[in-house]
Amino acid sequence: MTTGQHLSRPVSVRLSLRRRVAGAVLAAAAAGCSSSAASNPTTSSTKAPTSSPASTAATTATTRPAPVPAPSPANTIWLCEPGTADDPCAPNLDTTVVQANGSKSRVQVSEASSTAVDCFYVYPTVSPEVTINSNLAIQPAEVAAAMEQAAQFSQVCRVWAPMYRQETTKGLAEEGLTDNPYEQIAYGSVLSAWRDYLAHHNDGRPVVFIGHSQGAAMLIDLLRSQVDPNPNVRKLLVSALIIGGNVEVPIGKVVGSTFKHIPACQLASQTGCVIAYSSFSSEPPPSSYFGRPGQGVSLQSGQTEKAGVQVLCVNPAAMGGGTGALEPIFAAPKRVTAPWVEYPGLYSATCESSGGATWLNIEVNTAAVGARPLVSDPLGPNWGLHLSDVNLALGNLVQIVKTEASSFQSG
Repeated sequence: MTTGQHLSRPVSVRLSLRRRVAGAVLAAAAAGCSSSAASNPTTSSTKAPTSSPASTAATTATTRPAPVPAPSPANTIWLCEPGTADDPCAPNLDTTVVQANGSKSRVQVSEASSTAVDCFYVYPTVSPEVTINSNLAIQPAEVAAAMEQAAQFSQVCRVWAPMYRQETTKGLAEEGLTDNPYEQIAYGSVLSAWRDYLAHHNDGRPVVFIGHSQGAAMLIDLLRSQVDPNPNVRKLLVSALIIGGNVEVPIGKVVGSTFKHIPACQLASQTGCVIAYSSFSSEPPPSSYFGRPGQGVSLQSGQTEKAGVQVLCVNPAAMGGGTGALEPIFAAPKRVTAPWVEYPGLYSATCESSGGATWLNIEVNTAAVGARPLVSDPLGPNWGLHLSDVNLALGNLVQIVKTEASSFQSG
């Protein structure tokens, strides 16, 4: 088994401090981090906890606000809505490609002028509000997450992203990763938005689902209840990108457990399937929040079974198995003129299984580093490279969706 080189150099691939904070919060909260550093682990000296987040619930205050019902479909607020002004999922996509020798070239990238495919994106835990569930006000944290993770997909689809009443960083710290009324509020909010989209905006268009962390957990529940058992809706499914969230399958199988009818994608041209992974630079520890069934982020979607199942890993760089080159795309640091930056040839990835864990193992091409920054795991081994799950393979994922969309339309 390849364990991968430890990715220890600091990352410098955020457009602003606001985006750095939002990117860190999405990981810290998604596993229910109970430290005060969870709201800003990139700037705090407090280390992320290594204990189970659920174990902290008993020590928190017992006075909590009563659950508030999710909004009705008529009240959906769209963070990203095609055709609207200042849509964070449809920004300038021009990209600076940085080679190992430091040379740079600028590539002009445009959103699709017309496309028959929609993407339904659910953002990760980013809300810094002090309540257990967030409200539906669009704030900088949600905007930053949508731009970093979903905007690149506007090259191949119309991106719809609802605001939802997610469990905040505070909420996950106090409630832990268990099925609770606050989790149901968050899911009910996503379900309401999906029903609104399906009734008023879909018009029979094929759909790609995209979610990370808490957003991945929300989509697991949504797909399990609304898509997987429903052939009429399932026929609209191009694929589901469930990233940094544990989709589970029987050991050695490509379908079963989490989903009964939606299999793992094994070819870039395959449709009606799921791509799922969590990235690490070495084997996840026994207490990991990702990559191990029945614990950590699995609990956000009510998956408690450990025996006979494994967490699914689909390598976006090598769909059929083996090792492939990643195409990392990040929001650019200030020294790069284009709003996005790409580092070709810097990383490769392989799905690995060992000791009951399954994960996307990230390797550094040491000969290709040069002056380019590397991602790190500042939140500790239980988190792996969760902060960068999406962006490490963003170029691969966009190309896969493009190929799937073409296959879906021609098939």
